[in-house]
Amino acid sequence: MTRVYEYDVFISYQREGNLVPAWVRTHFYPRLRELLDDHLDREVSIFFDENLHGGARWPLEVRRALQRARILVPVCSPKYFLSEWCLAEWHSMARREELVRTASPEESRTLIYPVIFCDSRNFPAYAHERRMQDLKTWNAPYEHFMASPAYLDFHHEVARIAEELEVLIERAPEWRPDWPVDMPAPGAPRPSELPRF
Repeated sequence: MTRVYEYDVFISYQREGNLVPAWVRTHFYPRLRELLDDHLDREVSIFFDENLHGGARWPLEVRRALQRARILVPVCSPKYFLSEWCLAEWHSMARREELVRTASPEESRTLIYPVIFCDSRNFPAYAHERRMQDLKTWNAPYEHFMASPAYLDFHHEVARIAEELEVLIERAPEWRPDWPVDMPAPGAPRPSELPRF
């Protein structure tokens, strides 16, 4: 069986806390999916980990999805760059970019398309080397944000992002089974909370 890309976009975000996951779930993912789907001549496929089915083996599914995704879209906040999972996702795609650049030095491919959720002053230097899309103006995670006049501006900005992503998706390198994927080492098991006798 020939293996190919399964996802056009892999959304990488800090899963701890409330604001970033709520914003991605409520606003960013649905708008990006709708608008990017309008730009492609086939159905768009976006990996968003909250869409994993019950009983899925989360680390294995994330690893598999990252290897089978064309473009990484990190939703950046200061805590994004403290998360082992987020860093593994970013660095995996950066290594892929390097492999592509090594194989074809004349062709540079952008495979990481960062968007800023908040406070880019505290991002590491390697993040600042990339052109990032600033969405701080529209980072309200609340459902009633959709009824505000600012939501139309958010919609237009995500539409512009979808246009740029369409180009990157079409230029993605051929899929390779040896794309590198870094994952955090499993942590030590938690101590039992049951009393010892």
